This record gives sequence, C-alpha cells and structure tokens, in this order.
Amino acid sequence: MLAFNDSRVIPARLNGIRPARLPGGPGVAFEATLHRRLGENRFKAFVQPARRLRPGDVVSFAAPLSASVTARQDAEIEFVFNLSGEALDQAIARVGAMPLPPYIAKKRPPDLQDRADYQTVYARHDGSIAAPTAGLHFTPELLNRLTEAGIGRADLTLHVGAGTFLPVEAQDTADHVMHPETAMLDSNAAALLNAAHDAGSRIAAVGTTALRTLESATDECGRIHAFDADTSIFIAPGYRFRAVDLLVTNFHLPRSTLFMLASAFMGLETMQHAYAEAIGEKYRFYSYGDACLLIRPA
Repeated sequence: MLAFNDSRVIPARLNGIRPARLPGGPGVAFEATLHRRLGENRFKAFVQPARRLRPGDVVSFAAPLSASVTARQDAEIEFVFNLSGEALDQAIARVGAMPLPPYIAKKRPPDLQDRADYQTVYARHDGSIAAPTAGLHFTPELLNRLTEAGIGRADLTLHVGAGTFLPVEAQDTADHVMHPETAMLDSNAAALLNAAHDAGSRIAAVGTTALRTLESATDECGRIHAFDADTSIFIAPGYRFRAVDLLVTNFHLPRSTLFMLASAFMGLETMQHAYAEAIGEKYRFYSYGDACLLIRPA
C-alpha cells in the first residue's frame, strides 16, 4: 500500500514594497515567502529584509494585493491581507512565484514551466511551499501500472513548510524544534492502511512528509487513525517506527532533518554507505534529483 502526500505547492514567493515612513524618504523592497496559513486572510511569511518591517506597516504587493504587518519575530512576519479566502488564493496564484529551492533559485528565476514541473501529478490541496519531491517521480502511467499490479493507494495531506528543510543547528538533536505543519488523514485512508497491515501488506510512504503524517496519526499499538492537526514530529535515530515499512525518498542535504529521518529508518551506517554509492555513481541529489527505496530492517 502506497501512501502519497497530495498537497499542492502554491506560488508563495511575493515581492513587496514598504512605503516611506517619512515624506520624501525611501521605500523598502522586500521578498516574502508565505509558509503558514493562520486564517482566511492571515499568513506567516519569511521575509528578507525582515528588520525593515515592523508591526503597523502597510505594505503593497502586485495589484490587487496589500497587507498589514501585525507581528515580527526575527525573519518571520505575520501579514493580514486586504483579500480573504478564495479571492486571496486567486490573487496569490496570479502574482506569486513558485518557491524553488535556493540552489535552483540562485541560478535562475522561476518560470511558468516550474508551475508544472515543481508539482506532483496527483497534487490536489493547496498549501505547500515546497514539493513533496519523492512524488515527482510518479507519472500517470506509473500510477496505472502500480494499480494493475495490485498495489493499493491511500492519499493524505501534509502542507510542507519551512521546518522540513531548516538545518539542525543544535549540537544535541533533542534541542531542535520543528516548525508545525498542517497534516490531514481522513478515516477512509486510515481504514485502507489498517486493512493493508492486517492483511500482511507493507505500508510504503512516498516521501518523508507522507511518513511523518502516518507516524503522527498512529498510536502505540500501530493503529492508524484519522488525523487533522498540526504536527511537529521530528524523527531522528532512536525513534521507534509504528506505521511505515518502506520509504521512497530523494537524496538529502547533510545535517538536515530529512537525512536524520532516513538514518533513523535504516541506520546511520547503512545510509552513509548508500550516500557514498550515490556520490560515486553520480546520482542527482535534492528536489529534482534521483530517488531510492528504503526497506526498513525487521
């Protein structure tokens, strides 16, 4: 049984202007990456340069968007937009840019093709600021072949936020705090997954985000339940897996929570050997890179 994260990447990168605070003074241009929705018209965003914005500022994006700054913490700003709900979603879709990873964005700006390429073919629910990239390897033809082979499928949703990709700076991983991300698994999907386990089938998570959702929704006895809440689950070596037997995942940055999760799943030494093989064979790393199938030791 394959579990897919059907979250859809939104064009979350916006260019904005803070008008001059004094007559004749300079305005400030900034870039905002929306990363967490707080309400119908409220978002948290990472902003560069955030220090030039403060609560009370009214900023402008491309028409028709504007917003008020209501809070700031380090590089994170809370915006209340002039539009709400579907109208806000449509405006962001028109004026925003796809939030490509920095190692791509430094080489070129996002283009219209990225709106298709940086998206899984089964994406349905808007909300992510990064693609669940293990799913980029699946085409409609491959999905049909899997169905014909009798392999089941369950969809879940985790809206990928910044926490998935922030490097671990703490010397002790127990001190690392993940940013919360919204995850959803409905009762039908939970029933499919539990039935598969009961029948002796293995659960394969397509991507670390699917795995983190399943582990968040699973109790100590290994039963998967409907889930609709924030998750800050951080999986590092020593974690006891409850739901997932196999993992499809790309090759990740060192010192990332993603590599730590893979090392928890397979063992650090195994993953170090796998990465040495990937480097030696010139596999492609990161979002548009190659994937591997990890089979958790019994």
